[in-house]
Amino acid sequence: MAARAKAKGEGGAAASARDDRREASAAEAPGAGAADGVAITGISGNLGRALAKVLHGRERLVGIDRRPFRGKPKDLEMHEVDIRRNKAEGVFRKGRLKALIHMGIMHDPRMSTEDHHSFNVLGTTRVLDYCVRHGVRKVVVLSSANVYGPSPDNSNFLTEDSPLMASQRFSEMRDLIAVDMYAQSFFYRHPEIETVVLRPVHVVGAAIKNAPSNYLRLPRPWALMGFDPMVQLIHVEDACRAMAAALAPGVRGVYNVVGPGEVPLSAILRELGRDPVPVPHVIARPLLRRLFDLHLSGFPPPELDYLQWGCTVDGSRFVKDTGYAPRHTLKETIHSVVGE
Repeated sequence: MAARAKAKGEGGAAASARDDRREASAAEAPGAGAADGVAITGISGNLGRALAKVLHGRERLVGIDRRPFRGKPKDLEMHEVDIRRNKAEGVFRKGRLKALIHMGIMHDPRMSTEDHHSFNVLGTTRVLDYCVRHGVRKVVVLSSANVYGPSPDNSNFLTEDSPLMASQRFSEMRDLIAVDMYAQSFFYRHPEIETVVLRPVHVVGAAIKNAPSNYLRLPRPWALMGFDPMVQLIHVEDACRAMAAALAPGVRGVYNVVGPGEVPLSAILRELGRDPVPVPHVIARPLLRRLFDLHLSGFPPPELDYLQWGCTVDGSRFVKDTGYAPRHTLKETIHSVVGE
């Protein structure tokens, strides 16, 4: 009886595998509706909306986000669903998807470690598993050049092979590094899927609410006395164009993505007409910690590392493999934080 039960279980598993293969083949067969959709997780955020604008009209877009997409184009298929829930798999099962751009990563320093880990790491593992199950043949995961971490020991231009050290001083970066490393392991475990991990430098823009853009919008931002690190910025539209370029057939691997150049932080502040407040670095961290705890600042103390040390990267590999080049000049990129 045990042998018969085992055989029945194996037969069920085999039948399930055959069903999955038939489903994937049907999705790709031209006569049955070829897979032509590009799913975007996190599409309702400002960066996701900017990406949708770049891809709209070029691809059939399928949005996935817990938040509504206000003002979405009528022809954009939208699913308000948490990627960790079983309901999200239905989007992949029925969506005829050829590609996924995964940018549904939470960056909220005031949320608990457990919530961050659950949404970012568990959510990523599940959404990539859906791609395997339902025949998605292209995956683009948005990471960040911040995974390398600013450090006095950094070389001038870090390559994609450099160690990911950001979490040593900034514990909130652990989830992003975990997502990046999981995507890399996914690349090797599923060679049948073209997987791309993008690590753009600081993305800035008028609608972008990340730490670099918020910092540069301050009329009197802090500057650490005795430090003037080199900074790399990329215009939000150029970052979106890089994600679009990563969808090209044959592109796979880990890539740094840079903007029009690097410049000292002091030069950026001068260009924007800012009047920085010089603060001794020995008191800056305890002072910012107190302000952050009292909700008088939105910047966690580890962000000060970016005002002290450099974290510049080499983006030549992506240029070589895709022909990508930023369209916005350095001046345009800097002024994009205030919509100029």
